[in-house]
Amino acid sequence: MSAFPEMQSHAERILVDAGILPVLTVDSVQQAIDTATALLAGGLTAIELTLRTPASLEALSALKEQFPDLAIGAGTVLKAAQVEAVCAIGVDFIITPGVSPALLDVLLAANVPVIPGAATPSELMALDASGFRVAKLFPAAVVGGIGMLKALQGPLPHMKLCPTGGIEEDNAAEYLAQPNVACIGGSWMVPKAWLQSGAYDQVTESAARAAAIIRRTRRQPC
Repeated sequence: MSAFPEMQSHAERILVDAGILPVLTVDSVQQAIDTATALLAGGLTAIELTLRTPASLEALSALKEQFPDLAIGAGTVLKAAQVEAVCAIGVDFIITPGVSPALLDVLLAANVPVIPGAATPSELMALDASGFRVAKLFPAAVVGGIGMLKALQGPLPHMKLCPTGGIEEDNAAEYLAQPNVACIGGSWMVPKAWLQSGAYDQVTESAARAAAIIRRTRRQPC
Protein backbone atom coordinates (compact mmCIF):
# COMPACT_ATOMS: atom_id res chain seq x y z
CA MET A 1 0.00 0.00 0.00
CA SER A 2 1.24 3.50 -0.82
CA ALA A 3 2.81 5.47 2.01
CA PHE A 4 1.61 8.73 0.49
CA PRO A 5 -1.53 9.18 2.67
CA GLU A 6 0.57 8.61 5.79
CA MET A 7 3.12 11.15 4.50
CA GLN A 8 0.35 13.71 4.05
CA SER A 9 -0.85 13.13 7.61
CA HIS A 10 2.72 13.58 8.79
CA ALA A 11 3.02 16.80 6.79
CA GLU A 12 -0.09 18.18 8.46
CA ARG A 13 1.24 17.27 11.91
CA ILE A 14 4.53 19.05 11.18
CA LEU A 15 2.67 22.21 10.16
CA VAL A 16 0.25 22.18 13.09
CA ASP A 17 3.08 21.55 15.55
CA ALA A 18 5.10 24.40 14.03
CA GLY A 19 2.29 26.98 13.99
CA ILE A 20 4.56 29.62 12.50
CA LEU A 21 7.24 28.56 10.04
CA PRO A 22 10.24 30.88 9.54
CA VAL A 23 11.22 31.03 5.86
CA LEU A 24 14.99 31.31 5.89
CA THR A 25 17.48 32.12 3.11
CA VAL A 26 21.16 31.98 4.08
CA ASP A 27 24.50 32.91 2.58
CA SER A 28 26.58 30.45 4.60
CA VAL A 29 26.40 27.36 6.77
CA GLN A 30 27.42 29.36 9.84
CA GLN A 31 24.63 31.86 9.20
CA ALA A 32 22.15 28.97 9.08
CA ILE A 33 23.46 27.52 12.35
CA ASP A 34 23.41 30.87 14.15
CA THR A 35 19.90 31.64 12.90
CA ALA A 36 18.55 28.22 13.85
CA THR A 37 20.06 28.64 17.32
CA ALA A 38 18.33 32.00 17.69
CA LEU A 39 14.97 30.74 16.44
CA LEU A 40 15.03 27.74 18.75
CA ALA A 41 15.95 29.96 21.69
CA GLY A 42 12.88 32.05 20.89
CA GLY A 43 10.60 29.03 21.00
CA LEU A 44 10.00 28.18 17.34
CA THR A 45 10.31 24.53 16.41
CA ALA A 46 10.57 24.33 12.62
CA ILE A 47 12.41 26.03 9.75
CA GLU A 48 11.91 26.20 6.01
CA LEU A 49 15.34 26.79 4.49
CA THR A 50 15.02 27.84 0.86
CA LEU A 51 17.14 26.48 -1.98
CA ARG A 52 17.94 29.96 -3.25
CA THR A 53 21.68 30.20 -2.55
CA PRO A 54 24.75 28.04 -3.20
CA ALA A 55 25.04 27.39 0.54
CA SER A 56 21.56 25.94 0.95
CA LEU A 57 22.19 22.19 0.58
CA GLU A 58 25.23 22.22 2.84
CA ALA A 59 23.32 24.34 5.33
CA LEU A 60 20.39 21.90 5.36
CA SER A 61 22.79 19.04 6.04
CA ALA A 62 24.42 20.93 8.91
CA LEU A 63 21.07 21.82 10.46
CA LYS A 64 19.91 18.19 10.31
CA GLU A 65 23.08 17.09 12.09
CA GLN A 66 23.08 19.76 14.79
CA PHE A 67 19.42 20.47 15.61
CA PRO A 68 17.47 17.30 16.45
CA ASP A 69 14.78 19.39 18.18
CA LEU A 70 13.96 21.36 15.02
CA ALA A 71 11.87 20.17 12.08
CA ILE A 72 14.07 21.10 9.11
CA GLY A 73 12.37 21.61 5.76
CA ALA A 74 13.66 22.40 2.28
CA GLY A 75 11.81 25.22 0.53
CA THR A 76 11.76 26.67 -3.00
CA VAL A 77 12.10 23.13 -4.37
CA LEU A 78 11.55 23.42 -8.12
CA LYS A 79 13.15 20.40 -9.78
CA ALA A 80 13.28 16.63 -9.46
CA ALA A 81 17.04 16.76 -8.83
CA GLN A 82 16.45 19.04 -5.86
CA VAL A 83 13.90 16.61 -4.42
CA GLU A 84 16.43 13.83 -4.70
CA ALA A 85 19.17 15.94 -3.10
CA VAL A 86 17.16 17.04 -0.07
CA CYS A 87 15.74 13.56 0.46
CA ALA A 88 19.31 12.25 0.52
CA ILE A 89 20.13 14.82 3.21
CA GLY A 90 17.19 13.56 5.25
CA VAL A 91 15.12 16.72 5.54
CA ASP A 92 11.93 16.42 7.56
CA PHE A 93 9.70 17.95 4.88
CA ILE A 94 9.68 19.60 1.44
CA ILE A 95 7.81 22.77 0.44
CA THR A 96 7.39 24.04 -3.11
CA PRO A 97 6.10 27.41 -4.37
CA GLY A 98 4.03 25.62 -7.01
CA VAL A 99 3.85 22.32 -8.87
CA SER A 100 4.80 21.82 -12.50
CA PRO A 101 3.62 18.69 -14.34
CA ALA A 102 7.19 17.38 -14.34
CA LEU A 103 7.50 17.85 -10.58
CA LEU A 104 4.19 16.29 -9.57
CA ASP A 105 5.10 12.62 -9.97
CA VAL A 106 8.38 13.15 -8.13
CA LEU A 107 6.59 14.77 -5.19
CA LEU A 108 4.02 11.98 -5.05
CA ALA A 109 6.83 9.42 -4.84
CA ALA A 110 8.99 11.32 -2.34
CA ASN A 111 9.86 9.49 0.85
CA VAL A 112 9.38 12.58 3.02
CA PRO A 113 6.29 14.71 3.74
CA VAL A 114 5.54 17.23 0.98
CA ILE A 115 3.67 20.55 1.15
CA PRO A 116 3.14 21.65 -2.48
CA GLY A 117 2.42 25.24 -3.43
CA ALA A 118 -0.71 26.60 -5.09
CA ALA A 119 -2.13 30.05 -5.84
CA THR A 120 -5.62 29.36 -7.20
CA PRO A 121 -8.67 27.19 -6.48
CA SER A 122 -7.99 25.26 -9.68
CA GLU A 123 -4.45 24.44 -8.57
CA LEU A 124 -5.70 23.35 -5.15
CA MET A 125 -8.37 21.19 -6.78
CA ALA A 126 -5.70 19.52 -8.90
CA LEU A 127 -3.61 18.81 -5.82
CA ASP A 128 -6.69 17.48 -4.05
CA ALA A 129 -7.39 15.15 -6.98
CA SER A 130 -3.82 13.86 -6.73
CA GLY A 131 -4.30 13.03 -3.06
CA PHE A 132 -2.68 15.99 -1.36
CA ARG A 133 -4.38 17.17 1.84
CA VAL A 134 -1.99 19.98 2.75
CA ALA A 135 -0.69 22.80 0.57
CA LYS A 136 1.17 26.09 0.72
CA LEU A 137 -0.95 29.04 -0.39
CA PHE A 138 1.56 31.30 -2.15
CA PRO A 139 1.90 34.23 -2.46
CA ALA A 140 -0.87 34.49 0.11
CA ALA A 141 -1.32 38.25 0.40
CA VAL A 142 -1.16 38.77 -3.36
CA VAL A 143 -3.80 36.12 -4.16
CA GLY A 144 -6.36 37.39 -1.64
CA GLY A 145 -5.04 36.88 1.87
CA ILE A 146 -7.63 36.28 4.58
CA GLY A 147 -10.49 36.69 2.10
CA MET A 148 -9.05 33.96 -0.10
CA LEU A 149 -8.67 31.59 2.85
CA LYS A 150 -12.26 32.17 3.92
CA ALA A 151 -13.50 31.61 0.38
CA LEU A 152 -11.57 28.34 0.06
CA GLN A 153 -13.00 26.97 3.31
CA GLY A 154 -16.38 26.29 1.69
CA PRO A 155 -15.44 24.18 -1.35
CA LEU A 156 -12.23 22.67 0.08
CA PRO A 157 -12.77 22.35 3.84
CA HIS A 158 -10.53 19.28 4.12
CA MET A 159 -7.50 21.02 2.55
CA LYS A 160 -5.21 22.38 5.25
CA LEU A 161 -3.12 25.32 4.15
CA CYS A 162 0.12 27.09 5.00
CA PRO A 163 -0.32 30.64 3.68
CA THR A 164 3.03 32.28 2.98
CA GLY A 165 3.99 35.55 1.36
CA GLY A 166 3.12 38.98 2.67
CA ILE A 167 2.39 37.84 6.22
CA GLU A 168 3.94 39.94 8.97
CA GLU A 169 3.92 39.99 12.75
CA ASP A 170 0.97 42.37 12.91
CA ASN A 171 -1.40 40.14 10.90
CA ALA A 172 0.00 36.70 11.77
CA ALA A 173 -2.63 35.94 14.42
CA GLU A 174 -5.53 36.64 12.04
CA TYR A 175 -4.10 34.26 9.46
CA LEU A 176 -3.32 31.57 12.03
CA ALA A 177 -6.85 31.73 13.44
CA GLN A 178 -8.50 30.65 10.18
CA PRO A 179 -9.98 27.13 10.48
CA ASN A 180 -8.33 25.84 7.29
CA VAL A 181 -4.87 27.09 8.26
CA ALA A 182 -2.48 24.53 9.72
CA CYS A 183 0.48 26.90 9.85
CA ILE A 184 1.67 30.21 8.47
CA GLY A 185 5.02 30.94 6.85
CA GLY A 186 6.95 34.17 6.99
CA SER A 187 10.38 35.76 7.03
CA TRP A 188 9.68 38.72 9.31
CA MET A 189 11.65 37.12 12.14
CA VAL A 190 14.68 36.42 9.90
CA PRO A 191 15.15 39.52 7.69
CA LYS A 192 18.30 39.56 5.59
CA ALA A 193 19.64 42.71 7.27
CA TRP A 194 19.57 41.08 10.72
CA LEU A 195 21.36 37.98 9.49
CA GLN A 196 24.02 39.92 7.65
CA SER A 197 24.71 42.16 10.64
CA GLY A 198 24.68 39.27 13.14
CA ALA A 199 21.70 40.65 15.04
CA TYR A 200 20.67 37.22 16.30
CA ASP A 201 19.34 38.63 19.55
CA GLN A 202 16.70 40.39 17.47
CA VAL A 203 15.91 37.10 15.73
CA THR A 204 15.38 35.45 19.12
CA GLU A 205 13.17 38.29 20.34
CA SER A 206 11.06 38.18 17.17
CA ALA A 207 10.81 34.39 17.39
CA ALA A 208 9.65 34.68 21.00
CA ARG A 209 6.90 37.09 19.95
CA ALA A 210 5.90 34.65 17.19
CA ALA A 211 5.76 31.80 19.70
CA ALA A 212 3.53 33.95 21.89
CA ILE A 213 1.20 34.52 18.93
CA ILE A 214 0.91 30.75 18.52
CA ARG A 215 0.08 30.29 22.20
CA ARG A 216 -2.52 33.05 22.22
CA THR A 217 -4.17 32.01 18.96
CA ARG A 218 -4.27 28.32 19.70
CA ARG A 219 -4.56 28.63 23.47
CA GLN A 220 -1.46 26.57 24.08
CA PRO A 221 -0.07 26.47 27.62
CA CYS A 222 2.89 28.72 28.40
